[in-house]
Amino acid sequence: LVSVNSPDKILFVGEALVGNEAVDQLEKFNQALRDFSGQSKPRHIDGIILTKFDTIDDRVGAALSMTYTTGQPIIFVGTGQTYTDLRKMNVSQVIRALLRV
Repeated sequence: LVSVNSPDKILFVGEALVGNEAVDQLEKFNQALRDFSGQSKPRHIDGIILTKFDTIDDRVGAALSMTYTTGQPIIFVGTGQTYTDLRKMNVSQVIRALLRV
């Protein structure tokens, strides 16, 4: 699909509730992009969207691991059930959750 459609961005959409399993899913997604691209220089993800971000607490560390593993930012987080519930990533919120401030 990527080679045929040539998208501007490739976004991985994952659920924040799965914790560190999200890192494994992300790595498998990137591996599939490499394996099935049919290109000499396969593309990787350009960013991450995490859903159910409003329901996490100390599992927010997985979000940090995802960005560390890929070197790509979390662009949006889902905080509800509709498209209007997508928010830009709030780094301060993540730090507060990690430090439990």
